[in-house]
Amino acid sequence: MRRLGGSKDIAAAGVFLASPGASYTTGQDLKVDGGWSVW
Repeated sequence: MRRLGGSKDIAAAGVFLASPGASYTTGQDLKVDGGWSVW
């Protein structure tokens, strides 16, 4: 993505985890790093 993440990126992940769309998500380590952990 070639940019540093910001507070809105972290907030979007939190909003997803609090939404009904994440109701089947349990025990996950959600990395919000723009894909840097792949390298």
